[in-house]
Amino acid sequence: MRYGYVGLGHLGAPLAGSLLREGFALTVHDRNRKAAEPLLAKGANWADSPKAVAERSDAVITCLPSPKVSEQVLTGGDGILAGLRPGGTWIEMSTLGRDEILRLAAKAAEKGIATLESPVTGGVHRAAAGEITVLAGGDKALFETHRPALEAMGGEIFHMGPLGSAAVIKVITNMLAFIHLVAAGEALMLAKRGGLDLAQAFHAIKASSGTSFVHETESQLVLNGSYNINFTMDLAVKDLGFALGFGRDFGVPLDLASLTMQTFIRAREAYGGSAWSTQVVKLLEDALKTDLRAPGFPAEL
Repeated sequence: MRYGYVGLGHLGAPLAGSLLREGFALTVHDRNRKAAEPLLAKGANWADSPKAVAERSDAVITCLPSPKVSEQVLTGGDGILAGLRPGGTWIEMSTLGRDEILRLAAKAAEKGIATLESPVTGGVHRAAAGEITVLAGGDKALFETHRPALEAMGGEIFHMGPLGSAAVIKVITNMLAFIHLVAAGEALMLAKRGGLDLAQAFHAIKASSGTSFVHETESQLVLNGSYNINFTMDLAVKDLGFALGFGRDFGVPLDLASLTMQTFIRAREAYGGSAWSTQVVKLLEDALKTDLRAPGFPAEL
């Protein structure tokens, strides 16, 4: 099976690297060729466009920053559908809304192309180690066909159901992560203003019933001052928007998600859309003129 990969950003590059590490034949493309150079040095083949990637592949994987970019890469004149032969597969690892993945899959089906959604969750650091969680949606037989590639890129692999199912659970997991991040920042600020040693407070929370994956990972990036989670404010606001849309569609009041969205909008206004999402905690630091630095934490996860 020959795979193509389009979108070699903070997440796409390590995922593509895992395919190479496990011996898959891989052709890659990104708007910035420099992003591909480490993969080319490890044996990947370069193509000048998504269409050219598709012409050399049985399945093309995309990992892109927005639904608009995903649609352009898929359906544009130089896009994947212009080059992928009937019977091929488009595997979308970006975070899309359910309606969007269904709409784009219908466009692919018109060209004889099957679609598998497989967004990932767990953080860029886990992607680099091939341990990220993969959430797949689509035909079960198609999922089994591409399971070896998904297992090369991820640790735990979940088939969530028909196409669109993975979009829903991915947005749910991101919504929880953003809520946990704001809560973790408030907890750390209580500890700091209460006169506690922040390093000791971090470890005590980690060992308590109040811990979370976000506290155990992203709180460290706050405490060391790097905030570098490789995930931006723009992406956080986009994903929270998806969550609130599902809330409307499914008739579920999302009070915490709504408050968290407002907090992230203020943070994006303060620090910019390309700022790391963990800088949402900086809003509280700046408002109280109290930093949350603590010694002994690594600069990166």
